[in-house]
Amino acid sequence: MPDIPKAQMDALLQGLPPERPVLIAGPTASGKSALALAIAEAQGGVIVNADASQVYEPLRIISARPSAEEEARAPHLLYGHLAEDAPYSTGHWLREVAPLLGGDQRVIITGGTGLYFSALTQGLAEIPETPPEVRAQGDEMALEELLTQLDGDTAAGIDPRNRARVQRAWEVWQATGRGLSDWQRNTGAPLLPLGECLPIVFDVERDWLNARIAQRFDIMLAQGALEEVAALRPRYDPSRPAHRAIGVPELIRYIDGDWPLHRAREAAVVATRRFAKRQRTWMRSKMADWQRVTPK
Repeated sequence: MPDIPKAQMDALLQGLPPERPVLIAGPTASGKSALALAIAEAQGGVIVNADASQVYEPLRIISARPSAEEEARAPHLLYGHLAEDAPYSTGHWLREVAPLLGGDQRVIITGGTGLYFSALTQGLAEIPETPPEVRAQGDEMALEELLTQLDGDTAAGIDPRNRARVQRAWEVWQATGRGLSDWQRNTGAPLLPLGECLPIVFDVERDWLNARIAQRFDIMLAQGALEEVAALRPRYDPSRPAHRAIGVPELIRYIDGDWPLHRAREAAVVATRRFAKRQRTWMRSKMADWQRVTPK
């Protein structure tokens, strides 16, 4: 069961039509997947992934994908269905989700990638695909260099620490001659407006979440995360999004003999906490209209 007080859980499920879509967002390690599974088992439905790291096949443990046992308890879609070198964007995800809506099974969409939820509930600009040669050029550039080449409007509204988003904005500028912010002003109608679903966001206390993050990474190590990353080492490429998942670069440093394991663990925990802080800030700003749950 998720770490949500029974009264909160009962209130969530009471009067919830079994066909109504559910969205569950929250920072990493907050308990989203457990809540999605609890709802699916109580009322039925298919759980759909909305986490950019969990779409890639070889990294079940380090990306905190649901276990095989959990996947057997309810249908799960868009988890681990891509090769590690496959390109994937918010647009790719939205196109995969679109045919799942309005079908025979209610969808329970859960994850920590806020842009996926924004695109789903607010619409997404139809930006042309980035040519492979432009992406390859961006892969070779430093984050600071990418930032200096963005248009002013886009640079002012982007998280300068998020490498993937900065590079994506740079690619759009290079490929189309228009800034990402300009494209986003021409956004189509949403596939799933908030009024047609139950949107839930985890609003968690920092110290509670930080403790869970450390505990979860230790569980990952016990479950075989180190072996999982070691199997990846012969083809490791830090330019691939799948290989930039938190925990992968840090454990590679241990595997290569650069760091002791305790330093790699601490670096991964710190990186996860920083990522979770950005998620919490983003969700409190962008998901003010969502129903909040507070786990204990």
